[in-house]
Amino acid sequence: MVNASYNALHGQFRLNGNPYSKDELKEVAYSLVKEGEDFERAIGDFLIDWLNDRPTISVQTSGSTGKPKSIVLQKRHMVNSACATGDFFHLRPGDTALLCLPATYVAGKMMLVRAMVLGLRLDYVSPSSNPLGTNSPFYDFSAMVPLQLKNSLEHLSCIGTLIVGGAPVNPEMLGLVRKKGVSTTIFETYGMTETITHIALKQVHPTAQLPETAFTVLPKVKISTDARGCLVIDAPEIAEGPVVTNDMVRIVSDLEFEWLGRYDNVINSGGVKLFPEQIEAKLGKVIESRFFVAGKKDAGLGQKLILVVEGNPNTDRLIEKIRQLPLLDKFEVPKHVFCVPQFKETASGKVQRSETLASIG
Repeated sequence: MVNASYNALHGQFRLNGNPYSKDELKEVAYSLVKEGEDFERAIGDFLIDWLNDRPTISVQTSGSTGKPKSIVLQKRHMVNSACATGDFFHLRPGDTALLCLPATYVAGKMMLVRAMVLGLRLDYVSPSSNPLGTNSPFYDFSAMVPLQLKNSLEHLSCIGTLIVGGAPVNPEMLGLVRKKGVSTTIFETYGMTETITHIALKQVHPTAQLPETAFTVLPKVKISTDARGCLVIDAPEIAEGPVVTNDMVRIVSDLEFEWLGRYDNVINSGGVKLFPEQIEAKLGKVIESRFFVAGKKDAGLGQKLILVVEGNPNTDRLIEKIRQLPLLDKFEVPKHVFCVPQFKETASGKVQRSETLASIG
């Protein structure tokens, strides 16, 4: 791990090709806030907060698993997280990186921190759903959400190593990646704002025929489960105390775990525990549009499994395809399909399940 501090910029750091001293970068930040586009103002706001002398910074959670809230992070923890990522991926001073996530949230902020701490040459672009173009230069490292990955397949090989977070990367998307012959090494991440982005990763491309199912934790991260079977993270380098999650997992080893799904999403249908995220991974083979499964109150079962699909597909044909899926257990076949014109989303584009369910009654 490099000896780094939030009080200094690495000498190799570049932003959109330009070297800056700390004072010069402050001026750039003020200029972005005053004259930049919305996404640039978010970058400027963060840089101003980062470059002051305070040891902490306030960060907004995305709200994908609950009401958005503001939490306070230690800058030294953010530096430690950046160094751990640099060590894992063997990032070196002068390596190139692309910021295509909004700096409003921690994933985008940490791309900036990694660049300043590790001495990366960072370019930023508008955090659109399709951030890569025909003339995009090659970048050693970048981070995206699954939607950006899906829309960037034509030009993805201009990125050497890509981390994907915010939601699971489904098997169908990985099939498209393989079909395109993409040369990029892709990792799915596990983490949250409280752990300063990822504390565990799994390589999903290139892999053997079946991708890895277990996440491997970063160095100095210890994992366990609580009485509910939810993951507890002990990582003193990046958090003051243990982080208790609502993610149900299966511990594979001291360094590995399989993610089963959110505790608050588990469906108890007739005494059978159903994990929506596991079912969705199977249903993704036959559903092209966005979707999710959930539990709906039922007099006989307690909860019945339902499927919520964005758009207006032929539901009879869809159910027939679902019934033919070989790996789908009989309890995992939805009892009803609801179609919604458009899902409710957070500001960062993540689906809000509860709000979407409320819209269908």
